[in-house]
Amino acid sequence: MKGKRILIGVTGGIAAYKMADTVSMLVKTGAEIDVIMTKNATNFITPLTFETLTNRRCIVDTFARDFEFDVAHVSLAKAADVILIAPATANVIAKLAHGIADDMLTTTILAAKCPKLIAPSMNTAMLENPITQNNIEILKKYGFEIIDPDSGRLACGDSGKGKLPSPEILKECIERCVARKKTLSGVHVTVTAGPTQESLDPVRFLTNHSSGKMGYAIAREAMLRGADVTLISGVTNLAPPPFVNVKQIVSAKDMLMAVQNELPHTDILIKSAAVADYRPKTISDNKMKKKDDDLNIPLERTDDILGWVKDNRHPGLFVCGFSMETENLIENSRKKLIKKGLDMIAANNLQTEGAGFGVDTNVVTLITGNCTKQLPFMSKADVAAVLIDEIERRRT
Repeated sequence: MKGKRILIGVTGGIAAYKMADTVSMLVKTGAEIDVIMTKNATNFITPLTFETLTNRRCIVDTFARDFEFDVAHVSLAKAADVILIAPATANVIAKLAHGIADDMLTTTILAAKCPKLIAPSMNTAMLENPITQNNIEILKKYGFEIIDPDSGRLACGDSGKGKLPSPEILKECIERCVARKKTLSGVHVTVTAGPTQESLDPVRFLTNHSSGKMGYAIAREAMLRGADVTLISGVTNLAPPPFVNVKQIVSAKDMLMAVQNELPHTDILIKSAAVADYRPKTISDNKMKKKDDDLNIPLERTDDILGWVKDNRHPGLFVCGFSMETENLIENSRKKLIKKGLDMIAANNLQTEGAGFGVDTNVVTLITGNCTKQLPFMSKADVAAVLIDEIERRRT
C-alpha cells in the first residue's frame, strides 16, 4: 500500500466517529490518506481528529483558502487511487446517483475517474426504502462498488441492516481494490490449508501442529491479485480471508473430495495443508469399548491428494505443493516434486527457527525442475507474494 493515495469521504451519519479507526489502520499500511468531510459529519467527529491521524489537511469547505492544491476538488480527484465514502448516508447516495455536486465531497467524486467504494450506513427503514435501493442500483450501474452494511442494533435503537462494517472490513475492501495489480483476474486458484483430523474414537483424533497461516496468506494474496479463490481449510483458529470462498473440511478424505470438486475449473492448485499421514482402519464396537490400555488400533495411510491430482490433472493446470523436512531438504523435496508430478514445491526446513507451524514467519526454498530459489527469513504474507510471483512467471 506504500505510495497509494486514498481519499476518504466522511458524511453526516452517527457512524462517522468510527472512521477514525479505519483511517488509523490505513495510515499504518504506508498509504497516503486524504479526508474530506461534509459539514454535517463535523457534528459527529472533528476535522482535527483526521488531521492528527493523517498529518494532512482535512477539507470541509469547498471555498476554503488554506487548501494545499490549486483547484482542490480536481487535484484530489486526480491524485486518488481509490475513494471510499463511509459512512454513506441516504442523502449523499441520492446526490451521487443523480450527479449533484453541491459540496466539496460530491464535487470531488464527480471529477474522479478512480474506483469508488460506497459503504451505506443508516436506519434500516431508510436503507430499505425503494428510493434508496434504486439510488444504490444506479450507483452500481455507474461503476461504484457497494459495501454491504452489517446487521445489528442501530444507534436509533432499532435492530436490522444498516450498520457500518468494521474498520477491518473497510480496510480489506480498499486493499482488494488497489493493493495489487489484477494479474490473476479470471484465474481460479484453489488453496488447501490447515491440518486434517482423523478420528480414533468419539473423543480422540490424529492431527498435526499446522495453524493454516501459510495457506491463508496465499489465498489472500491471490485474492488481492484478482483471482477467484477457493480455500479448502482444515480446522483452524483463523478468521476466513475476505472475498474468498472458504470450504471447511475435517479429514483427509473430506479434503480430497473438495479438491476433486474444484479441480475441473481450477487453473492453479496450491496444496499447503498438512494432511495427517494415517487414519485408523475400521474397528469393531467391541474394541471401541475396551479400556485405553487394551486398545490397539491398526492404522492405514490417508488419501494421497497430490497423487490423485497427478493422475487427473487437466492441461494448463499449475500445481504447487509444500514439503516439511528436517534433513536433506532439497534432495527430499525434489524427489517429492518428481514423484507427485508437481510444477513447483515450497520446502520448509522444520529445524530452522521461525519457520513452519504456528508462527507468522517462514523460511522457504522454492524448487522447480531446473531451479532452486532460497527465500530469506520473511513473513508468511511476504512468502505468499513471492510464491505467487514465481507461479505467475512460470505460467506465462
